[in-house]
Amino acid sequence: MYRFLMSRQWVILTLVALLLIPTMIRLGIWQMHRYEERTARNQLVTDALAAEPVPVEKLTAPGHTVTSAERYRTVTAKGRFDAEDEVVVRRRTNSDDEVGYHVLTPFVLDDGKVLLVNRGWIPSDGPSQTTFPKVPAPPGGEVTVEGRLMPSETTAASGIKNLKGLPDRQIMLINSEQEARRLDARVLGGYIAQTAPEPEGDTPELLGDPGKEDAALNYAYAVQWWLFSAAVPVGWVVLARREARDRAQAAAREADASKAEPAAV
Repeated sequence: MYRFLMSRQWVILTLVALLLIPTMIRLGIWQMHRYEERTARNQLVTDALAAEPVPVEKLTAPGHTVTSAERYRTVTAKGRFDAEDEVVVRRRTNSDDEVGYHVLTPFVLDDGKVLLVNRGWIPSDGPSQTTFPKVPAPPGGEVTVEGRLMPSETTAASGIKNLKGLPDRQIMLINSEQEARRLDARVLGGYIAQTAPEPEGDTPELLGDPGKEDAALNYAYAVQWWLFSAAVPVGWVVLARREARDRAQAAAREADASKAEPAAV
């Protein structure tokens, strides 16, 4: 009854099924690994945002690389803004996906070190992309700022090309090493996204809280792939039984026809 399984068509179908089953299982395992990685990163974000604020120099120093565990930690710093050496970061979007600039202002600490402060987003509503935009002035005198610690941006991590020949006081990436060379100063590693004090007139627009990755989607994909892998052998059996039934019915009809032929004669 099942001799047809040795036919070329069914041999190919069986080989494809045998290939699909382990492939789908591996894809499910990969999605589960992605789920675990994203869950771990989300937990780091949650823990960092929930941690008590600490002085910035407890977590970073000149030349320091901000780690994933330090990222998003709330830090405080006391000093003064250096508006003369302020720059803007090109091609940045706000919560409404409008393109503009981030305002990056050096913040000179009491000990002379410099902390890079991303004061927030402003629109690119100037006469051209080559002119320095109108930027609201930072608070004057000695102030205490608070913000989320962030690692320096790189092309490899962000996908943003560090273009050369930009207009004066415009940059593509927030990178503490590059800014240390530009300012000829001891710049703390990374930068902070300012959260306090809030700007007057709500501009620059402070950056929102970091979003979390959709880990549950990867979990759903993993289950989906494993269900697919289980469905392949079930489908193969269903198709084989249907083929056997159809062949048996066809053989029965042929037998009935052959018996009926002499009577017709």
